[in-house]
Amino acid sequence: MSALPSDAADEGLARDAPAQVPEPTPVPTLNVANLLTLSRLVLVPLFVAALFVGDGHDTTWRALATGLFAIASATDQLDGWVARKYGLITDFGKIADPIADKALTGAALVGLSVLGELGWWVTIVIAVREIGVTLLRFWVIRHGVIPASRGGKAKTMAQIAAITAYLLPLPAGADPVRWALMGLALVLTVVTGVDYLVRAVRLRAAGRRVTGS
Repeated sequence: MSALPSDAADEGLARDAPAQVPEPTPVPTLNVANLLTLSRLVLVPLFVAALFVGDGHDTTWRALATGLFAIASATDQLDGWVARKYGLITDFGKIADPIADKALTGAALVGLSVLGELGWWVTIVIAVREIGVTLLRFWVIRHGVIPASRGGKAKTMAQIAAITAYLLPLPAGADPVRWALMGLALVLTVVTGVDYLVRAVRLRAAGRRVTGS
């Protein structure tokens, strides 16, 4: 039997060889979505400075503080949309985004409590939950990253709405609306905190079963 010409043999080997699948291009950490997240952190001290002008009673500065808070809050929705639409989701973003959220809402809650406009117990309950969830994220980070749930996103929106209502220079007649919004935010804060704890424990247990450590 005569041997195949070298060109034909090479062609046959090429057909038999598995197709080369190009490796996905890594997503750079420094991208538009993450820059929006970082901008939220930059706005936090500017917001706090505006909030305390005139002991929080200057209407113009109070409105400016509310505007800065609203702009910073809007970047939370925008960075997530950009990351999903353009495939810019990174582990850094998954960690930095909730930290930026907590820095913004935490600064607003502490500021309102310092000004005597919001009970410290409300700020403490929310702060304990948010700090606890952040610590849980680092506790399970070697086993994976737990993305924000729908409940977590609803919690964030409720907190933003409640804080905005407290920041706005509204008359005393708006107090029932403020209390209702903050009450809803508190309920969602506690419930989603418990849910996150359960998911973190499950993820860590699953990860330890896989790694055997």
